[in-house]
Amino acid sequence: GQIGMIQAAAGFFTYFVIMGENGFWMSTLLGIRAKWDSVGINDLADSYGQEWTYSQRKKLEYTCHTAFFVSIVIVQWADLIICKTRRLSLFQQGM
Repeated sequence: GQIGMIQAAAGFFTYFVIMGENGFWMSTLLGIRAKWDSVGINDLADSYGQEWTYSQRKKLEYTCHTAFFVSIVIVQWADLIICKTRRLSLFQQGM
């Protein structure tokens, strides 16, 4: 059903929040991939003008990957609880 769309929305929301909090607004992310992955560019500026080295960018990217995955897992946990408690409450389920 619709759970896949909810998971995707949660994942992308988390990704864009983390990137935005670190200075890379959604509008600056479009078309930045070639510069982002270039080992030779160690002065890539974010939306505030802060310069990022390659290793700093990769650390931020891996943080986003982790948060994306965790947000999907949390949505799956919520879906599990919702499905198990459709007819019986948490207490009646023994959870």
